Amino acid sequence: MLVPSDMIGPTSKLMFQVNKFYGDRVHHRKYNIAKVIREICKVVQDVLKEVEIQEPRFISSLTEINGRYEGFDVLAPNEFEVILFLNQMGVFNFVDDGSLPGCAVLKLSDGRKRSMSLWVEFITASGYLSARKIRSRFQTLVAQACDKSAYRDILKMVSDTSEVKLRIRERYVVQITPAFKCSGVWPRSAAHWPLPHIPWPHPNLVAEVKTEGFDLLSKECLSLQGKQSAMEGDAWVISFLEAENRLLIGGCRRKCLSILKTLRDNHLDLPGNPITSYIMKTLLLYECEKHPRELEWDESAIGDRLTGILLQLISCLQCKRCPHYFLPNLDLFRGKSPSAMENASKQVWRLSRELMTNTRAFEKL
Repeated sequence: MLVPSDMIGPTSKLMFQVNKFYGDRVHHRKYNIAKVIREICKVVQDVLKEVEIQEPRFISSLTEINGRYEGFDVLAPNEFEVILFLNQMGVFNFVDDGSLPGCAVLKLSDGRKRSMSLWVEFITASGYLSARKIRSRFQTLVAQACDKSAYRDILKMVSDTSEVKLRIRERYVVQITPAFKCSGVWPRSAAHWPLPHIPWPHPNLVAEVKTEGFDLLSKECLSLQGKQSAMEGDAWVISFLEAENRLLIGGCRRKCLSILKTLRDNHLDLPGNPITSYIMKTLLLYECEKHPRELEWDESAIGDRLTGILLQLISCLQCKRCPHYFLPNLDLFRGKSPSAMENASKQVWRLSRELMTNTRAFEKL
């Protein structure tokens, strides 16, 4: 039996609006991004194939598994990152003493093993495997590969950075980041996780996530910028991409994230880029802790979860601090201008107020 629309409760109305928004706007975003990813990956695979011919230590790990590219991350609709997983680091110890928030170093376990390392010429006199030296070599190889690429007419290197970035068709930027996978270990700086008094995530999921481990990326480390630290070039950035994705399985968590990313792209893509997709994902993980029961991630609760995350975002923007989910000493707003954050908090408040006071808000968003 069809229920007259004026008899549908506010929760059902909101669910209907959210589902319609998801079916229209979110799917449209996903479809467009999927099309761009296919094009970008063809170009990047071509470049990496040439790099591998020149230097077999940089083996392309960009492969499609079940319709998804491993190590591929969408930062924004026109900005992407490809993680290039290098061969095992072998004779290095992972040193994470908290002195470099969000970063760690790889140190030779024994000086005599230097010659046994696959990466011997990138090891500093102090025995550290230098992220910058590896990246610099990789950048040179990618520049040469771009010149030889079949796609060279639509492809160029972004030159004003130490990171390896390609601009494709003048429209898309893709960063290629050399990395090491660290499976079965967990960083000391994230040892507090999970918080003991919170029932989420379930111990089985925690065990799974910790076995998955983390990645070490060769990229510019935000927490070190401006500090003339001797370690600056040698440090590796700690990334939990796979761990985060694993935690967001179940209930409407993924759906929430897709809606947040779409709202961000359409309404919160602001000057100075104070609100990134990664900040949305981080606040979603904190929301999972605040609402640990699966019942609270039922489709019927999606409006409450979205509102909760947006209000938390306003709070973070006003305090000018957003702690990384696994590494709370790392502030995700570091380097953002106070005026950009102030402006962003006003915009998020407008959006939140619309969602809270207007049951048909999603029709206009």
